[in-house]
Amino acid sequence: MIKTIWSDNVDTTAYPRPQMVRGSYESLDGEWDYKIVAGEYSPKANDGYDGKIRVPFALESPLSGVGRHLKADETLVMRRTFAGRAEDKFLLHIGAADFFCIVWLNGKELTRHTGGYTAFEAEAVAEEQNELVLVVRDPSEHGVGARGKQRERGGGIWYTPQSGVWQSVWLEYVPDTYVTRLKITPSVKDDSVNIKVFTNTGTKNFIFVDEDGKPFDCTDGEITYKVASPVYWTPETPKLYHFEIIVDGDKVKSYFALREFAMGKRKDGKPCFLLNGKPYFMTGLLDQGYWPDGIYTPPNDEAYVYDIRLAKRMGFNTLRKHIKVESMRFYYHCDRLGMIVWQDIVNGGGKYKSFWTMVAPTIKINIKDGEANYRRLAREDETGRKLFEKEMAETVEQLYNCPCIALWTVFNEAWGQFDSQRMTQKLLELDDTRLVDSTSGWYDQGAPVRSIHRYILPFRMPKRDSRHVVLSEYGGYSMKVPGHVFNEKKTFGYLVYSDKDKMNAAIEKLLRKQILPAVEQGLCAAIYTQLSDVENEQNGLVTYDRKVVKADEEVFAVANALMCSAVADED
Repeated sequence: MIKTIWSDNVDTTAYPRPQMVRGSYESLDGEWDYKIVAGEYSPKANDGYDGKIRVPFALESPLSGVGRHLKADETLVMRRTFAGRAEDKFLLHIGAADFFCIVWLNGKELTRHTGGYTAFEAEAVAEEQNELVLVVRDPSEHGVGARGKQRERGGGIWYTPQSGVWQSVWLEYVPDTYVTRLKITPSVKDDSVNIKVFTNTGTKNFIFVDEDGKPFDCTDGEITYKVASPVYWTPETPKLYHFEIIVDGDKVKSYFALREFAMGKRKDGKPCFLLNGKPYFMTGLLDQGYWPDGIYTPPNDEAYVYDIRLAKRMGFNTLRKHIKVESMRFYYHCDRLGMIVWQDIVNGGGKYKSFWTMVAPTIKINIKDGEANYRRLAREDETGRKLFEKEMAETVEQLYNCPCIALWTVFNEAWGQFDSQRMTQKLLELDDTRLVDSTSGWYDQGAPVRSIHRYILPFRMPKRDSRHVVLSEYGGYSMKVPGHVFNEKKTFGYLVYSDKDKMNAAIEKLLRKQILPAVEQGLCAAIYTQLSDVENEQNGLVTYDRKVVKADEEVFAVANALMCSAVADED
C-alpha cells in the first residue's frame, strides 16, 4: 500500500467548523469500539465489540485500522464513552457518516440522518459518564442515494467504496438559548454584508462585534454591516473579515468576505464571468479529494493545504470539487489562501447505465431529461429523486457562507440526471448569489452556462452559441510513476505517456494550440483533469501519494497567466 507523506502524522483535532467556532469544543475523534453485524441492529446492554476503529476514517480505509468493506446487508456499530458536565446541555456534531446513521446516547435514540455527505447535529443533556453508539448502514451502489464514484469493484473511474463516519465527531456545550445557524450574504455593490442569526428559541436579539471589537446591538434577527475601506476577496487578495455573534451566554466566532460572482461581458463584447464586477477567467483543476490512506479523509490539515498551494503555484485559481462534499476545513483553507471552488452536488440514482451516460453523448445523441427518460438516466425511483433534492438543499445550506464557492454543478455527465431545469431553479431559490452549471458535460438543456467536457478529440469553441461557455473537464493526460501508484498493473487515462517530458510537451501543445485560442474567442473557464491521481486513474498532476509532481509547473504557470490576462480588463 502506498501512503501519503502525512500518514504517520494523523491529526483531525482542528476545529471542524471554522465559521461557527465556540470555546467549549471537545473532539470525539480517535479510537472507538466497533463491530459489524448482519442485518439491522439496536444497541443492547453489555454488547461485545470486535476491535478498535479510528474516527474519522471510513471503515475501508487503512487509517481506520480496519480496512474491511461494509456490505449492503451489514451494519457497522461504533461505540465510545466520554466524561461529561453533568446536567449541562451540549450539541453533538457529526461531520458526515456514509450513508444512514442512527445515534444512540446513554441507551436512547438521539437522532438519525440519511445522506453520506452532509453534517448533522443533535441537542442532548450530559451525564457524568456517557456512552455514544453510532449505527451505520451503507447500500453504496445498491441504493439510490448520493454515492459519488464508489463501487464495490473499482477500476477506471470507479473507486474503493467507503462507509461509516468519515468526518469529525465533536461536541460543544451551549446555554439554554444558542445560535443554530448563520446566513452570511455579502454585497460588493454596497460594500456591506447581511448576517442573519438563527437561534434554537427564536430570539432575535443578539450582539454583533466587528473585527475591531466594536459591538452593535441587534433586535430583529439580522444586521447589515457596512465595511469601511473595503478590500474585496479574490484569489490574489483573499481578505477575510472576522466577527463575533453573542446571544445571551452563547458566543460564536465567524468570518465573511466581500466578493461577488456573476456573468457579464468583456470589453470586446464576448461573454465572461465576473469577480467583483470585473472580468475574471477561472482556470482550475478537477479535485476529487481522495487519499490512499484515508480514502475520503486526509490525514491532517496539512494535506489540504498542500493540494491548494500546489494548484496556486501552477497558476490555477479554481478547484472543481468533484462529486464530493469536503470537510468544512477544506473550504476554510480555500477561503483564507484564495482559491475559488466549483462545488458539485453529489450524484446518485439507480444502476449506472453506460450507454446513456457514456456512449450516447459521444455519438451526438442528446435527450431531454424529463419523466420520459427517468429510466434511461437511472432516476425511475421517486424516493431517490426526493433524496437528491434533500441532499442538494443540505449541501447548499451547509456551504452557503463559504466565500470561496463561486459555482454549483447540479448534474455531472448525466449521472442520475433528471428534471434539470426544475432542479436548477430549485437551487437558485436556495442560493441566487452564485453561478450554476446545470448539466456538466452533456445532455445540455439550454441553461445559461453551456458546459463541455472534451478529452482526446480537439476542443473548438461552439459556433452560434451566445451563452457563457465553460470547458468544465479537459486534459486527462496520464503517466505512471512506479512505486507511487495504487495498482502497478493498471493505468487509466485518456492519453497515456511513458515519461514526464513527453507528457508535459503534449500538455503544453494542448494549452497553446487549443485552450489559449478558445479563451481569446470567449471561453469563460477551463478545468483540467485532474489535481492528483486517484487509484487506477493516473492522470493527475501529482501522484496519488502526493510525493511526485509529474507536471511541469512552469508550463501551467505561464499558460494560466496568459489565460487570465486575456480576459482581465486593463486598468
